[in-house]
Amino acid sequence: MLNMNLNAPFAVYVHWPFCLSKCPYCDFNSHVRHGGIDEARFVRAYETEIAATAERMPGRTVSSIFFGGGTPSLMQPSSVQAILNCIGKHWTIAPGVEVTLEANPTSVEATRFRGFHAAGVNRVSLGVQALDDAALKELGRLHSAQEALDAVAVARSIFERYSFDLIYARPRQTLEAWAAELRRAIAEAAEHLSLYQLTIEPDTPFFGLHKAGRLPLPDEDLARDLYDLTQAVCSNAGLPAYEISNHARPGAECRHNLVYWRGHDYAGVGPGAHGRLTIDGRRTATATEKRPEAWLMRVEEGGTGLTVDEKLTSGEAADEYLLMGLRLAEGIDPARYSALSGRALNPKRISILRDEGAVETTADGRLRVTKSGFPLLDAVVADLAA
Repeated sequence: MLNMNLNAPFAVYVHWPFCLSKCPYCDFNSHVRHGGIDEARFVRAYETEIAATAERMPGRTVSSIFFGGGTPSLMQPSSVQAILNCIGKHWTIAPGVEVTLEANPTSVEATRFRGFHAAGVNRVSLGVQALDDAALKELGRLHSAQEALDAVAVARSIFERYSFDLIYARPRQTLEAWAAELRRAIAEAAEHLSLYQLTIEPDTPFFGLHKAGRLPLPDEDLARDLYDLTQAVCSNAGLPAYEISNHARPGAECRHNLVYWRGHDYAGVGPGAHGRLTIDGRRTATATEKRPEAWLMRVEEGGTGLTVDEKLTSGEAADEYLLMGLRLAEGIDPARYSALSGRALNPKRISILRDEGAVETTADGRLRVTKSGFPLLDAVVADLAA
């Protein structure tokens, strides 16, 4: 049984599943609807699902809200405001709440930024993905590098905080080209960058191209060199990694994502949204229907789109804390792991990993993965969880 701390960070994730087009590397729950959608009807369903979730989680104070997707910047600012108003109606909103909206950096969507800011959004995360036109075309993006930089400039002029994403280890990418691109990005990104190695996911167009030998990716050694270069360039520029793929100036970390990685509660609203809630002293995993129209009908008929609503075992909750927490540079609190699982981490395994240089224990007793251990994170987690 877990004691729910009503003062602990609590986040709300709102998933908007619609995109103008599907990128060939993307396996997120995103959908293209050329015929348009009934946005007002969907917003009413979001309000219904928020109300149903709040009934299960009363008395909480929302510390962060994140509109993800899909492409939430395709929403009307009035829709964002309606959803934010609904969240505020059912929960207390913390002073200084972080409200992030993911946006595509096209000029069309940049014109809506003032509307989003007026609605209550105070942080945007821009899906730039590359600052090279040929790479953007190969990645299936609908914007140019200049358009992306223009959108970043608009975001900078309107929002207190902003971030953008880049993908590296792309086809035919060299160390020299990535270093130049990264330094250009850092010059534009005041406080935060999310930098992801391109991964080939099943059931994506890139998977088929790669399997057919038509997508030449960096080999393992070059991919590792690209990772090491990323860490060095960002760290030297004052944006160290606080999570394996996220870099920020101290104090500018994405507070919403820290809720996930630190194992706090978050509500997931919208098609395909996941959540983690402490209900009746048990960590509960939730997920909703992925297909937007099916989710809509489910909410209209039953008040919620839930398809998964499962109590995690103590072992599952502890392993999840380990898996998420070790992604962070700050690591985990072994005592919290023990409280969740009912058993301590194996000291012999920790000792072996420490001798190998993969983990270390901090002065205040936290266990964290070392810089040299991060590229082997999956193996380290599997070893500790065994």
